[in-house]
Amino acid sequence: MLLSRLRRITFFDFALVLGFTALAAFMSLPIIFILNHAFKPTNELFLFPPRFFVQNPTFSNFEQLFLHATNATVPFSRYVFNSVVVVTMTLVSVIVVSTMAAYVLAKYRFHFKQIILSMITLSLMFAPETVGIPRYLIISGIHLNNTYLGHVLPALASPIAVFMLVGFISQIPNELLEAAKIDGASHVGIFARIVLPLSVPAIATISIFTFQGVWGDVETSTLFMQDETMRTLAFYVNSLLSGLQNSVAAQNVAAAAGLLMFIPNLIIFLLFQRKVLETMIHSGIK
Repeated sequence: MLLSRLRRITFFDFALVLGFTALAAFMSLPIIFILNHAFKPTNELFLFPPRFFVQNPTFSNFEQLFLHATNATVPFSRYVFNSVVVVTMTLVSVIVVSTMAAYVLAKYRFHFKQIILSMITLSLMFAPETVGIPRYLIISGIHLNNTYLGHVLPALASPIAVFMLVGFISQIPNELLEAAKIDGASHVGIFARIVLPLSVPAIATISIFTFQGVWGDVETSTLFMQDETMRTLAFYVNSLLSGLQNSVAAQNVAAAAGLLMFIPNLIIFLLFQRKVLETMIHSGIK
């Protein structure tokens, strides 16, 4: 059986697998580098020619990072707590709002629907910096400075999430929803029991994008949070790196901080990567 399958493999199949394997290995080099870089002692960080792999790994970089954090006015754990709370609240809010909006836009007919879809598509063209001032005026106007809602509200309207979910939910057969209505299901029941379960791959994809954006975001902490106890880990690490960029002796701390910010993104991607692939091939209905 195995031999017969091996005989069916053509040279093109073998070359394709070999090429993609080499490409995957090449694309994993930055991940391997940042993992090794964070554990390099100071003398290895400045070797010439630089070494890709660490020779004498050490945890002293992380010890110095946490020692530096303990000397700060706000405990390191407070920044971590704020980041976890903000990411959790934002993920839940974006998923709920985006899926509800996408369901209505994909499966209901109403006036100005095409205009709304066009505005959502148009909003994808704007860089975050272009809406910084309007966001500040809105957050300050409704007095959400120094609150967790001040972190969540700017990310609540996610055009890319709605755009992706509209395309995904549109593939759900209308006959399936009509059958549920005939069986007596309400609009909420159809949304919760049919649309949401079938949209899990797309939801997982927007969760990755949202997590990456919120976890590394420093805009809300910089613009809307004047209270240091309400700022996130990304802001602390960014401030730390800005203060250490001209310090040769502290580059090991910067390397450890970079890995600390990268690991959660890697974990989230590895957990949901299969769902991302399902979204890419548009497998809305199994």
